[in-house]
Amino acid sequence: MESRQVRSYVLRQGRMTAAQRSSISKYWKIFGIDPMAGFNPLESFPREGPLTVEIGFGMGDSLLAMAKAESGRNFLGLEVHGPGIGHLLLGVSESEIKNIRVMKIDALTALEKHLPENSVNRLQIFFPDPWPKKKHQKRRLVNAGFLDLAARVLEQNGLVHIATDWADYADQIKYTFLNDCRFLSTEVPDRVETKYEKRGIRYGNQIFDIAYRFCDLIDQK
Repeated sequence: MESRQVRSYVLRQGRMTAAQRSSISKYWKIFGIDPMAGFNPLESFPREGPLTVEIGFGMGDSLLAMAKAESGRNFLGLEVHGPGIGHLLLGVSESEIKNIRVMKIDALTALEKHLPENSVNRLQIFFPDPWPKKKHQKRRLVNAGFLDLAARVLEQNGLVHIATDWADYADQIKYTFLNDCRFLSTEVPDRVETKYEKRGIRYGNQIFDIAYRFCDLIDQK
């Protein structure tokens, strides 16, 4: 990651299981994307379809469920944690689905350099690190700079879908989008519950789903 970026995550690798290591060894060459080799959605998937990019898919269970449910859509997961990547690749191989690809990379770098312009139909971020302490909130992923990167990769009328269980982060996200005329509030699409979300609900956390459409007025003139 470039030095000018403020890291929006903590790299908690955890312990990788033998199965996760094995799945990376066996399946990365099939489903993994080397960002330095370039990413072309038309060449990376067996079939053409609208592209969903998920930032920080964790262990990948909800991403896998979405890909199974929407076989006509292609999915690219961005993640930096090895155990989660290994877990998802194992699930992909066992499910025998073909519409998921994985890139091990920081999301901001991917949005800035490695995803083609106007290539993403849906950009989703579910339960990003809330950085609850005030002195750490500059590390939150969603800010004005992030919106510039999202605008670079989204196609016209592409969707940004964010979920969080932190009320003040939800307020910050809404304020950030409100002050950017390129994005318009829209209906929240259906999605699969994440493992983190289910745990939060058990603890009584409120879930905030937020969605915006990218509408570049310059392109419409």
